[in-house]
Amino acid sequence: MRFEIMRLDDVDGTAVDTTVVDAASVNGIVQQAAAVGQRLWIRPADTPAP
Repeated sequence: MRFEIMRLDDVDGTAVDTTVVDAASVNGIVQQAAAVGQRLWIRPADTPAP
């Protein structure tokens, strides 16, 4: 499964950066964001139907 991770602006909460990663990468990104107090929005990425 793939997830879209958006880094959010500290002032107004708007998305300032977006990346799509596989499930195995999510934990590392969350740990890095937590270490510096960064806000994230994580949701399942849109995947094309087979």
